[in-house]
Amino acid sequence: MNILMLAPEPFFQPRGTPISVYFRLKALSDLGHRLTLITYPLGEDRSFPGLRIVRVPRLPGLRTIKIGPSLIKVPLDILLFLLAARELILRRYDLVFSHEEAGFLGVILAKLRGVPHIYDMHSSLPQQLDNFNFSRSALLKGIFLMMESLVLRGSRSVIVICRDLQRLVEALGFGRKAVFLENFLDFDSPRITAKDISRQKKLLAPRGEKIALYAGNFQFYQGIPLLLEAAAKVKGRAVLALVGATGRDREEMKHRAEALGIAGRVAFVDRVAPSLVPLYIAAADVLVSSRLSGTNTPLKIYSFLKSGKPLVATRLWTHTQVLDDSIAVLVEPNAESLAAGLSFALFDKAAQKKALAAKAKADREYTSPAYLKKIGEALAMAAARPAK
Repeated sequence: MNILMLAPEPFFQPRGTPISVYFRLKALSDLGHRLTLITYPLGEDRSFPGLRIVRVPRLPGLRTIKIGPSLIKVPLDILLFLLAARELILRRYDLVFSHEEAGFLGVILAKLRGVPHIYDMHSSLPQQLDNFNFSRSALLKGIFLMMESLVLRGSRSVIVICRDLQRLVEALGFGRKAVFLENFLDFDSPRITAKDISRQKKLLAPRGEKIALYAGNFQFYQGIPLLLEAAAKVKGRAVLALVGATGRDREEMKHRAEALGIAGRVAFVDRVAPSLVPLYIAAADVLVSSRLSGTNTPLKIYSFLKSGKPLVATRLWTHTQVLDDSIAVLVEPNAESLAAGLSFALFDKAAQKKALAAKAKADREYTSPAYLKKIGEALAMAAARPAK
């Protein structure tokens, strides 16, 4: 197939949806398809056989695009729509494949061109308004609900990345279109040696303490202040390593650590390339996700499950649609419970049983062939006669 993909985000940057887009492109390339990606002007180029990247013009003064809804996306999405329309006029495409809010644009373009459309549903558009505190406007939420319904109705197949989205699509009456595909693939990383791990451990914990690791962005929903408060309550020789801290967020969290009296027990690491994250995971003794809100499964959870390291996570739907007590240390979203979970995972050997069970599940279910099979199902569904 010759596929036109619309991705309304900076590609590539090491964060949620761009990572997902990366693996969609890789899988489609591995399956032998030709791809044109229309995306934002920011980000690093990535190369796959058969892939061509077309970027919208860069707006004056544009240096960054924050995670979640933002007003700057409006002119960028208009430009993305115009570029995609031009592509469909100048070249023959067999399929339009759209991510996030570009699904609305993709459905329109696919219908005008008479080709199938696949919607890659990374989240619910109306829910984004609440999750990112973007707007409480009932009117805007109503518009997003209408857009989402139109996209689901106009798509031949819909990729959903978590059980929550699958339930939503089913509740809206489009369950037969849904293909459940979790974002469980990892980036290739350089070979990690025992010497590499030892060196990294010394950098994070120079006095030989146990290491609890968080890796990801510092958005409010990740619960980093709660994690710091819990770390202050952990007894025993342990440090908290926070990987992904940048700019103002890093300084704010440093001040919080100082106020809690644990500045010497918290290691802050700037954002690193995805290929380097496995080294930090290998150096850690315990992995943690302290997320406080949202319904999508964090991408990091799949990497954590594969690691063979104990995982501590809040007992919320964002985690429990994948995790249970047999494979993770699940805690209530408060400092006392999180501290108790961290202490158990760090110092009790029984936590390793959960880690081994988690790795066995990941080795069994989260494989590249399984991912390619699901992508193939979405393509086959789109190529078949339209679902009613």
